[in-house]
Amino acid sequence: MAYDIIGDLHGQAGKLERLLRELGYQLRSGSWSHPERKAIFVGDFIDRGPEQLRTVGIVRQMVEKDAALAVMGNHELNAIAWHTPHPDGSGDYLRSHFHPRWGDKNRHQHQRFLEEVEHQPDVHRDLIDWFLTLPLWLDLPGIRVVHACWHQPYMDWLSPLLTENKQLPRALLEAATCEPDDPATKDDATPSVFKAVEALLKGIEIPLPVPHSFTDKDGIVRKRVRVRWWDESAQCYPQAAMLSPTLREQLPELPIPAHARLTKVAGKPIFFGHYWLSGDPEVLGPHSACVDYSAGKGGALVAYRWSGESVLTAANFVAVS
Repeated sequence: MAYDIIGDLHGQAGKLERLLRELGYQLRSGSWSHPERKAIFVGDFIDRGPEQLRTVGIVRQMVEKDAALAVMGNHELNAIAWHTPHPDGSGDYLRSHFHPRWGDKNRHQHQRFLEEVEHQPDVHRDLIDWFLTLPLWLDLPGIRVVHACWHQPYMDWLSPLLTENKQLPRALLEAATCEPDDPATKDDATPSVFKAVEALLKGIEIPLPVPHSFTDKDGIVRKRVRVRWWDESAQCYPQAAMLSPTLREQLPELPIPAHARLTKVAGKPIFFGHYWLSGDPEVLGPHSACVDYSAGKGGALVAYRWSGESVLTAANFVAVS
């Protein structure tokens, strides 16, 4: 099977339809399909963009008509947690609506989706139920797909707790979305449901050496940083930190924690999204490619056309802006 792996959509239905046309997909009986290929979506269908329901509708129709596969993104998990009451009986939700520090931030990040579904409770509930059918990763005969990070040790540990199709069961939602209180295990390699799901859907995050910090795209000061888990040479902070070259040059030449140094990416190609890249699409290594080029904030929507090759090449990217 040949696949077109499509990046984070974030409510950009118009860009998605243009990309599908560019890739040779046709709209038949309300669903897009290709006579010889299948699409794979890397998650993050919602939030930010202007057409939330239409975007999810296109993806869902393609999945249900067997014209596409899809994995869960962190924004789908956030939507599930926002909609799911906390079992502690407080009246709040797994993703807090009312926390004095995080409630307003959580709503702001989710506002565009809520504007389209909050007053349609049946539609909202139906979409949350569908998000729960999305697997956390796909390990296919020729390729591997995950939203943010292929972390084999966490996957092996987490698999027995998931459904046969690598979906999150409802009974696991609290553990997957509420960080344990014990700070002693936050940065070590001891697995937990929260750490495993966070890594797969948001990437590997480690503390920056004191006193270093940076301000993210939303204006929040961060003392932790995502790392280039796919890069076998990324052994110390300046090499591994996903920051601008200027900020990376200011970091000390200290080794990153061992559990963040994931070097076994050879073999089947790995495709992922999540990282808001920019510029011309390029492969990150011979066996790894990110297809998120910031379509949700003015960038191109990108697909990688995979036709069986074991070594990836930038020539197989297709982008619409």
